[in-house]
Amino acid sequence: MYVAVKGGERAIDSAHAWLAEERRGDLSIAELSVPQIRAQLALAVNRVMAEGSLYDPDLAALAIKQSRGDLIEAVFLIRAYRTTLPRFGASRPVETAQMAVIRRISATFKDLPGGQILGPTFDYTHRLLDFKLAAEGDAPPAAATAPAGLAAVPRVTDFLNRDGMIETEARSDATPPDLTREPMEMPSQRPLRLQALTRGDEGFILSLAYSTQRGYGRTHAFVGELRIGMVAVQMDIPELGFAVDIGEVELTECETVNQFKGSKTEPPQFTRGYGLVFGQTERKAIAMSLVDRALRWKELGEENIGAPAQDEEFVLMHADNVQATGFLEHIKLPHYVDFQSELELIRRLRADVFATQEAAE
Repeated sequence: MYVAVKGGERAIDSAHAWLAEERRGDLSIAELSVPQIRAQLALAVNRVMAEGSLYDPDLAALAIKQSRGDLIEAVFLIRAYRTTLPRFGASRPVETAQMAVIRRISATFKDLPGGQILGPTFDYTHRLLDFKLAAEGDAPPAAATAPAGLAAVPRVTDFLNRDGMIETEARSDATPPDLTREPMEMPSQRPLRLQALTRGDEGFILSLAYSTQRGYGRTHAFVGELRIGMVAVQMDIPELGFAVDIGEVELTECETVNQFKGSKTEPPQFTRGYGLVFGQTERKAIAMSLVDRALRWKELGEENIGAPAQDEEFVLMHADNVQATGFLEHIKLPHYVDFQSELELIRRLRADVFATQEAAE
């Protein structure tokens, strides 16, 4: 039970003012601007957009600034703003095969048509602090890069599919459920699971994916292909009778290739796990694909070994960091009546125990 707290309005106003002061920090230091956050903290911006389910780098950067760098609070701000936006329609499914890639790698095939593109990655850095970044110096020299690919880049899994070595994904025109407009129901279909995973907390999804690699899920995955780049967004205009490009978004797509020894319903073959996330968010995309594959145990006729990543309800009901934060932090709100009732209960229990001990003596 919650009760009203009297006389707290002035204290709350003062807390807000203090928060604004702390957000600004030392006035002798130049204020951090939204364009700076967007350009120089792009990976944080990408995470906020992904978990906030809203692609707008400027708003995500503003949310990071407003939240003082608390990314979960920033996600909360973005989702709250998202609820105020009108819906004009739905876009067509994006064609990631037409992606203008800036990064494309595969752990399964060395020589790919189109080549492997390392792109901007931490993979080969030494993880040593670069103190030159603490000094005010010149901009780093431009890297030697090729222009982003504009032609269609074939998928790695298509090569395996030629020989029937990997399961075939059936294409469906059915409208997927919208997790932001309809309550989640169990059991859920794969489109709903993927939506929940892509907006789920990166740390939670990463931990579940790691658990599958350690044996809690019986999946042995290879990154068949990881690609990052810009994808056109198209929308059908009824008055025109055809679709037009309304913009483009940066996406990270990961498709894992998983060993599968077969089941009563499926022959031995490779199976797929899939991840698709806003921005350059490859850790999340890889983790998402591993968890997606673990959750497919039933449709592939596999045994449920009781691994957390195989438990659909456990995964989907605990992946959302905004829901988790709200439920966690509500216990710091006033619970005076509840606590008083429990306090009286403990007092009675203690009195009964002490009375029993005295009677025994």
